[in-house]
Amino acid sequence: MDLELRHLRIVRAVAEAGSVTKAASHLGLAQPALTAQLKRIERVLGGALFERDHNGARPTPLGELVLSRAMVLLPAARELQEEAVRFANANGDIPRYRLGATNGPILGGLVDRLATAWPSTPVSTYTSWSARELTTMVMLGRIDFALIGACGESAPPVEGPVVWLTVGMDPVFVLLNEDHPLVERKEVTLAELAGERWAVTPGDSCFGDCFATACARAGFTPQTIYETDVATCMHLAQVGRAAVLCQATFQPAPGVAMVPLADAPLRWRQLLGWHPEGPGARAAASIVEHAKAAHADAVRRSTRYATWLAENPRFGTSP
Repeated sequence: MDLELRHLRIVRAVAEAGSVTKAASHLGLAQPALTAQLKRIERVLGGALFERDHNGARPTPLGELVLSRAMVLLPAARELQEEAVRFANANGDIPRYRLGATNGPILGGLVDRLATAWPSTPVSTYTSWSARELTTMVMLGRIDFALIGACGESAPPVEGPVVWLTVGMDPVFVLLNEDHPLVERKEVTLAELAGERWAVTPGDSCFGDCFATACARAGFTPQTIYETDVATCMHLAQVGRAAVLCQATFQPAPGVAMVPLADAPLRWRQLLGWHPEGPGARAAASIVEHAKAAHADAVRRSTRYATWLAENPRFGTSP
């Protein structure tokens, strides 16, 4: 048997977990299977890699040597794979814009602006609920730019060499049934909505934690939270079954009114990301400006947000 990268990953997993049992769980393997595999690896390398007892598994001197090399080889192999995929996806000298986005106000306007500015340049889009998925796609060269959101001051996905720029900062508003007694108010406090059921769209950001924290500060714990798609959120708001948290740029459907939350307890940063060595990097400055213009257009279309923004100028499109 020749030594392979997967064998080094097994050695690293055992060392990081501190025991074969825990490593097997992390790798999704049965412990006997991992133990047998580890013994085969040790035969190939000429000796025991770990001292194993009831306290766990500790690397032997040979194990320390193998681990030191694995910590160099595994990241290098991953970087090679990512660079090769980016190269294969670079599409030669043919200009194109491959955009990925989570749920947000910028993608449609950005596509329109790019198609207007460069009508002969292909533009493709990909949507996902997962900012991490889009970040990985940027790293692998499968998309050129990712539009995602981040709650408050939380960091975007940091794994990998992706450059992130803030396009805009928007407050989170609430959608209520048009007959709700609070819809005529200029603003409502989160505490005034303590008795509501809630509906949100899914995602892998920390927004759920931020919402729970904001509710706790307002003196209550939300009793029911429906995580579902946009259409269902709208239906629940229309029939008065839920208050829906939304970005302030959202265009409400008939039967629903959008109301600002006093003191903006929840904020959403609109981010644009790209790989600094990817094929789209040379166009990044232009894409940034078009993304900011698309965000400013979305703000202007939201009458309620534009009015609120006049008194809260720290929000809106980034300069």
